[in-house]
This record gives sequence, C-alpha cells and structure tokens, in this order.
Amino acid sequence: MSKKKITLVGLILMIFTTIYGFANTTVAYEQMGYASIIWYVLAAILFLLPTAMMFAEYGSTFKDAHGGIYSWLAGSIGEEWAFIGTFIWLSSWIIWMMSTASKVWIPFATTLFGHDTTQSWSFFGLSSTKTIGLLAILWIITVTWFAVRGMDSISKISSVGGIFVSLLTVIFAIASVTVLILNGGHLAQPVTGMHSFIQSPNPDFQSPIALISFMVYAVFAYAGTETLGGVTDNMHEPEKTFPRGLIISTLVITVMYSLSIFLWGITANWHSVLGNGHVNLGNITYVLMANLGVVLGQSLHLSAAASTILGTTFARFAGLSMFMAYMGSFFVLVYSPLKSFIMGSNPNFWPAKMTKLNKKGMPGFAMWTQAVIVAVLIFFVTFGGSSAKQFYVILTNMGNISTSFPYIFLVAAFPFFKRKQNLERPFEIYTKRWMTDTISIIVLIVLIGGIGFTAIYPILEHDYVNAFWTIIGPIFFGLVAWAFLTYQSHKLRKQAH
Repeated sequence: MSKKKITLVGLILMIFTTIYGFANTTVAYEQMGYASIIWYVLAAILFLLPTAMMFAEYGSTFKDAHGGIYSWLAGSIGEEWAFIGTFIWLSSWIIWMMSTASKVWIPFATTLFGHDTTQSWSFFGLSSTKTIGLLAILWIITVTWFAVRGMDSISKISSVGGIFVSLLTVIFAIASVTVLILNGGHLAQPVTGMHSFIQSPNPDFQSPIALISFMVYAVFAYAGTETLGGVTDNMHEPEKTFPRGLIISTLVITVMYSLSIFLWGITANWHSVLGNGHVNLGNITYVLMANLGVVLGQSLHLSAAASTILGTTFARFAGLSMFMAYMGSFFVLVYSPLKSFIMGSNPNFWPAKMTKLNKKGMPGFAMWTQAVIVAVLIFFVTFGGSSAKQFYVILTNMGNISTSFPYIFLVAAFPFFKRKQNLERPFEIYTKRWMTDTISIIVLIVLIGGIGFTAIYPILEHDYVNAFWTIIGPIFFGLVAWAFLTYQSHKLRKQAH
C-alpha cells in the first residue's frame, strides 16, 4: 500500500499551524504595543532562523529515521542523552495537551455565541469547571481516534488549521489596511518617532525584568519546529522538502508576526481599547478582532448596530480560526512527540504492543495509552477539589521550561553532529566549523538565559513554591527517564547473559 506523502505546501501549512499563533500578535500588542516588533525580529534572528537551519540539517541527514528528534540526538550525542532529552520533551507536551484540551472550548464558545460563555456551561447539574473537564476528556479521545487512522488524516486536519489561520490573518490585514485608507492614513495608536518602537505603552512593562520576560515570551512564540522532525519519513523527497519548508515558513512567520503587530495599531488605541482593565490574556484576541470590526463599520459609515454586528462576526470568525488551529496543532502533537520517542528508542525497552504499528503505520496502542494518561490527569484535576487545583498549577509550572529544554540538547548536540564523519548530508548551511560553534553558543546563551530567567522570575516575586516546581520539572522528568533507562538496560544485559 503506497502511503500518501506530505508535499511542500502541506508541510508549510503544518509548520504554520504548529508555530504561528495569531494570538501571539495580540498578546504582544497588549504587553508592548509597537515596541514588541523589535523583540520579535530579534527572537527570530537569534533563535528561529539558526535553529530552523539546524533542524533542516538534522532532518535531511536522518531523513529515513522514524524517531525524529530522538534519532537526531542519538546520532549526535548517543542513546542515553537522547532518551533523557526526548522524555523531558514528551512529558511537557503531555502537560500541554492536558491544559489545552480545556482551553479549546473558549474559541469554540466564541464561535457559537460571539463571546466566551464557558463559565456558565453545565451538564447534568455539574459545575462549569467539571463540564469543561468532561469535554476536555472527550476532545482527547476524539482527536486520538482520528489520528490513529493514519498520517493522511493528521496532515489534512493540520493543513485545514493552517488554512484557517492564514485566512484569519489575511482578513485581519485587509480590514486593517481598508480602515487605514478610509481614515486617510491615520493610526489609532499614533507613532511619535522611534520612541514608539522602543517603549511600551503598558505601565506593567517598563522595568528591565519585564522586558526580559517579554523577550523570553517572544523566543517561545517561535517554538515548535522540532515537533515536525517526527514526520520527515512521511515526506516526499524529505532531504529537499524539509529544509525548503522550514526556510520558507521561517521567513513568512517572522514577517507576519512583525507586520501583524503593527497593523493592530491602525484600529486599536492602546489606552482606550486595552488600558481599561477589562482585557485579559484569554479574551484579548476576540476583544481586538471585535474592535477591528466595529472600527471598520464606522469607517464605512455603517449604522452603530451594523458596526456592532460586524464586530461580533469578526470575533466569531477569530474564535472559529483559533479552534481550527488548536485542532491542527493537537493532531500533530498527539502523534509526533510520542512517535519520535517510542520509535526512536530501543524497541526492547517496551512491551511489544507499544512499538507495534497498526495497518495505517501508526503506533496505535502507544497513542491510546497516552490518551488514557491525559484523560486520567484531566479527570483528577477537574474532580479532585482544591488540592487537585494546586496539582494543576504544579504540573503547568513543571511543563513551563520542560517544553524548551530539549532545544538545549538539540543545539548543544549540533557541533557534535557536524563532527561526525560517516554521515551523508544532502543539505548543509553550516559549512565552517567556527560558524557552527559560534552560532550554537549564541543560541545556547539565548536559550539558557530565557529558561534560567523563567526559573528565577518567581523567586524575584518571592513566589518560592512556583519557583521550586518550575525548576524541578525537567529535573524530575529527566530523573524518571534516567531511572527507567538504567533499569531496562540492566534487565537487557541480564537477559543477554
């Protein structure tokens, strides 16, 4: 049976869904106004561009490996570090799935009702939190059920997610430019010289610490490229498609982030729209989209009622697009990290069922095991009372820096990967050793600085409990991986004798 291969356009849409977050542009505008642009460009230059090129080299060299980043690490710095690094990464994505399965329903509610109504939802007399918890479990089961049915459904759904996010961005850009022309080039958020692009209008973002925290946020807005390493073996000519897809997406995403942040200034005056205390990180995107619709209506001289309807329509479309984007990234992430880990590691470590592929070439049993773990965690957190709420906060903190931790492994392993002699390298950008080493060190400084800052930030705020769990996360997951690895290796050695 010939499996359908992922094409260049399909890959670009998948990368787009996984990395580009429309909501990142609204959060950036809320926190830093125009001043966020420079940080997003810097983050792209210091983080996204160099790592995307590294991953393109890894991916094209290990193009037939089934283990994604596991195979990249194992081929560069050895099996043990690959196992530990990938396990930390997988754990953090499982935490991400657990928290996001509940968040998905906010854009869903906005699509249906024009604003977030999840706080009033109730099944069988249960509270809204418990209702959302049950829906989250249903979501995980449904996504897994579809994803187990093959790579084809995963790439289709994540492409649909990519198309919706692209559409949302295009509609937003056209509406903003239309308003700009109709208002004779007048910006709602005026530009007063270079100062506007350096200083934030937000009083909470004036201190150096807040600026560094924003830089860290900007760097992580570009995270996720490594998750697509797990699908190179399903690509058409991966040694060409993977690097091309990464380079095109990287450039497009960088330009789109910067341009989008600027476009928000056409219709949203920071102080009147965002500075009134009614806006939070959960609803910011819908507030700005609704405002865009209203301002567009006014610029077209529509009645107040018609402008309001246009605003609600824009908010609903934003909700629908964000829902589709969540769905797209969920489909990639329910499969790719787990597959990299299970298929990359030594098959003798696992019960035979775990590594067995179903008719569609998916590790079905492993994916269902993952779904059950996530569902049980959601159930415990939802129905476990206040101690469970604390458990949720702890888990989220543990996942905070675990998601970005494997980047340190991948970037640190890169110079070793380049020094390996007997590898066929169809795609190379880093041709000089000094260049490889210098760029790797710069990216490592940015990453370790960002992760270190995320860990220290709660201490500066005297929130020692959160600080403890944030730092302990990757250490705990790393120790679990190390203990499992030691136990299994010992067992295999015994069997061999």
